[in-house]
Amino acid sequence: MTWRVLIVVSVAAWIAVGSCARPVTTPEWQVAQAKRNEITALWTQIRDWRRSARMDVEPAPASVVAMRDLTVRAARAVCEDGKKPPPACDDVCDMGDAICDNAASICSIASELGDDPWAKEKCDSAKASCKEAKKRCCECEHDQETAK
Repeated sequence: MTWRVLIVVSVAAWIAVGSCARPVTTPEWQVAQAKRNEITALWTQIRDWRRSARMDVEPAPASVVAMRDLTVRAARAVCEDGKKPPPACDDVCDMGDAICDNAASICSIASELGDDPWAKEKCDSAKASCKEAKKRCCECEHDQETAK
């Protein structure tokens, strides 16, 4: 009987020790770095899409500065009349949508990082890329109309 008591006491002790253990938390700097890595991956995709569209891989510095106080939604709203572009423009417009989607993700992550100048600059750069890509979509529509 003493062995049973000893086993029960041992199990109870392990349960007590296990319940006192703190859950493992990830250090803040690692969480922040993971978010910066995610921004970098999204930003790299934007650069690749710009390159494949034969655009400069980075928007002009003046365009980036101009986007500081604007939202991604404002960057998307470039086309004047809101008409749906012709099917010939689908590739250009789909790329613009993808760039703007990445910009929205980058800016969301940047806001989670708080006062992080690097993240804010990537957000502004992504918004400028979004605006330029959407402008190309609008111009494609115009180019298609004048080509007729």
